[in-house]
Amino acid sequence: MTPLFRKAVWLLFAVSVCAFAGSLAAQYVLGMDPCVLCISQRLCVLATALCAAIVLACKPKSRVGGLSGAVFISIPAVTGISVAAYQLWLQSLPPGTAPSCGAPWTFRLKGWPLFDWFEPVVRGFGNCAEPDYLLGVALPVWSVAYFLAVVLTVWWAWARAK
Repeated sequence: MTPLFRKAVWLLFAVSVCAFAGSLAAQYVLGMDPCVLCISQRLCVLATALCAAIVLACKPKSRVGGLSGAVFISIPAVTGISVAAYQLWLQSLPPGTAPSCGAPWTFRLKGWPLFDWFEPVVRGFGNCAEPDYLLGVALPVWSVAYFLAVVLTVWWAWARAK
């Protein structure tokens, strides 16, 4: 793995950890109530951080190894883009016409082993069709921007690696 690619993956790991911490702070400090789709995006951020950590731990040496690392990091990021885009579509619908976004994650995962450990990460009962804003921009827009930056950064770094 070239130094540029490694630095880019470190950057993605650090930004992903900060984004995950920010989502928890928004919920537990600012009092925002995340919806099912917000929790899904949070889990995609966490998965992106974990994938970046795994790529860093594996230290791919070849161009093909870097390619597999870029694909590995891109999978949760592209998933996050699709979830955030779906939430933006829901929020664009006229009030009262948006479909339900599903049962809360705490209800879905209640009987799972170690539920008490990860329950604070998946707790939330917000309405997916009601936008929350940060600096005047809807949160799913921030999510799309973050995930798009992840994908563009990892592929730019891979393409620049020699």
